[in-house]
Amino acid sequence: MRQWLPTVLAGLVSALVGYASSFTVVLAGLRAVGASPAQAASGLLAVCVAIGVTAIVLGVRYRMPIAIAWSTPGAALLAATGPVPGGFPAAVGAFLVSAALMVLAGLVPGLARAIAAIPRPIAGAMLAGVILSLCLAPVRAMADLPLLATPIVLTWAVLFRFARPWAVPGALLAAVVAIAVHGPGGSLSGAELRPAPILTAPTLNLSVVVSLAIPLFLVTMAAQNVPGMAVLATYGYTPPLRPLLVATGAASALTAPFGGHAVNLAAITAALTAGPDTHPDPRRRWIATVALGGGQLALGLGASLATAFVLLSPPILVVAVAGLALLPALGSSLASAVTEAQGREAAVVTFVVTASGTTILGIGPAFWGLLAGGLTALLLHRRNTPEPAVVPEPEPAVGAGAKVS
Repeated sequence: MRQWLPTVLAGLVSALVGYASSFTVVLAGLRAVGASPAQAASGLLAVCVAIGVTAIVLGVRYRMPIAIAWSTPGAALLAATGPVPGGFPAAVGAFLVSAALMVLAGLVPGLARAIAAIPRPIAGAMLAGVILSLCLAPVRAMADLPLLATPIVLTWAVLFRFARPWAVPGALLAAVVAIAVHGPGGSLSGAELRPAPILTAPTLNLSVVVSLAIPLFLVTMAAQNVPGMAVLATYGYTPPLRPLLVATGAASALTAPFGGHAVNLAAITAALTAGPDTHPDPRRRWIATVALGGGQLALGLGASLATAFVLLSPPILVVAVAGLALLPALGSSLASAVTEAQGREAAVVTFVVTASGTTILGIGPAFWGLLAGGLTALLLHRRNTPEPAVVPEPEPAVGAGAKVS
């Protein structure tokens, strides 16, 4: 039993870190698209249940540490999109369409590869544009609520330097303390702590499908599923992608009527369960994802309490914690967008249009950013033409054992 303890603990820590690091993003996103507090709590519970069941089933089925998570970039997209025509029922309809597209990507050969073939700079720029406004929130919070926000940001900075996985959970704990000491008052004593799933009848609205469902599908694929497979490959695991897309898409579809926006392969927290620290034997690390699933099911029971805490907090402070959680994603997205010279202009156009927050014809900025970036890439595309051969000048000989840079 003792030999399994580190493996189980790795899974439980992964669940706790993943939950504490971004549940505020999920709640902020659901509230932004029209969910009531009770509906937002139901949505958080729904994605926790979907993560728990899917992680356990896939871990047992494939005997691999296939970690599952909610789509944090997708939740950030909801927060950036804001109110949609038709309210939360239309948003739930968009969740269902996105889930159906995920299942379709798993069933149709080549579709997942086609999505993964979206130029990396454009995909990174779209994600960066989506989360930029949230990442600016800590700065605004320090200006508006310095007594509350400054300890939170300082705690995050210190832990990010010395214990990075615990930076956002630590900032969240600092927020709890700051609100208790300096907050606006109020109490959690009257909060409903029992999990309360609420069924929302979905409606389909074309503009919401275009502005929310399609970008949600694309950002989940590009920012979660593709990197998630890459992390697993880094540790020597190659599970079949198509069944995983079908499983996560089906789980998302089943939980969408209860407010769940999307579940997918874990990207960042996947390393906590797939790495050698989990278990020396790679064939035994799947136990960690089963523990992760159990941990997420337990954490889902606290969805109502988490929502009550968010409601008790000043809104800018909640968004600030979410922004701190998304800062590493913003950095990696910007790097992906502009590192390569080829396609940089199209990426910049995508970023600017998406970050503008402009809604045109009832369709949100993520779609227009992706469209503008794609059109720019086509406009600037040049056929590869043969260039005259250039004879390089002789270089000095490299000695044995020297390294060529």
